[in-house]
Amino acid sequence: MIEVAGLRKCYGDFTAVDGISFTVPRGEVFGFIGPNGAGKTTTMRVLATLLEPTEGSARVAGLDVVEFSEEVKRLVGYMPDHAGVYDGLDVVEYLEFFAAAYSIPRPRRAAVIADVMDLTDLGELRHRPVSGMSKGMRQRLMLAKTLLHDPQVLILDEPAAGLDPRARIELRALLKELASMGKTILVSSHILTELADMCTSVGIVEKGRLHAAGTVASILGQLNPGRTMRLRTGDPVKAVPALRSFASVEVLDSGERWVTFRHDGEEDEIGDVVRALAICGVPVLGLEEEKADLEDLFLRLTRGEVQ
Repeated sequence: MIEVAGLRKCYGDFTAVDGISFTVPRGEVFGFIGPNGAGKTTTMRVLATLLEPTEGSARVAGLDVVEFSEEVKRLVGYMPDHAGVYDGLDVVEYLEFFAAAYSIPRPRRAAVIADVMDLTDLGELRHRPVSGMSKGMRQRLMLAKTLLHDPQVLILDEPAAGLDPRARIELRALLKELASMGKTILVSSHILTELADMCTSVGIVEKGRLHAAGTVASILGQLNPGRTMRLRTGDPVKAVPALRSFASVEVLDSGERWVTFRHDGEEDEIGDVVRALAICGVPVLGLEEEKADLEDLFLRLTRGEVQ
């Protein structure tokens, strides 16, 4: 649904996006991860047809965002990281204004607005002045506005920025619901916990360059084939040489009652490792595979650099 190939965006001598390439299949939730100033917003604005790339291409549903910008606008719902409000309007009036801007026929507007308010839980706030809404309420209103024309693709730039914990939880639940409805979602954040349990795949960007893209498991597999295991034992000193007797095992670390090691062999060989430990008199109290999370992946791929 989203295809970005060799995308570059320059402002004079400054390169904001430097050769980024990734794809997001239909119905996926792609987390665009990177520090502030990494090039996330610039990439999203290109996809939303608000900027033209210096080089490379970007497509939505097979349509080039420059050549077919008007068609792409009808397919995309873009929510910027900072959205203004209009004084003197309440929630319904605000949504009516954008429904007209999206060319939704007047006879359909009331029903469409009612649907998006119900989806974003704004029904009880329909006559609340927009200028007096909290940050969390305003973010829900921005998302409701983004959904008015029923876009196939949602491009959400830091949608949870500045929200309190409850509002963040509610927003994540709403995005999961939208994904279950078949929407393709590209969502950016520099707060990894917001994306960890929601995204089907991620792209990690820093200084305008994409370091990796795919599922967390697939990226980790490319970085380090095999699996990381944690052995709980009463005798780590004896366990370490026993583990090193296997060519497929690399001991990574050890503590008072544990040893961490990487195993690059077949999964069935783990049984042989356990038997070898028992033969050597090593007490095995537990053995489990350690699963790296999104934060681990981010720290391993980035250097903390900003542009």
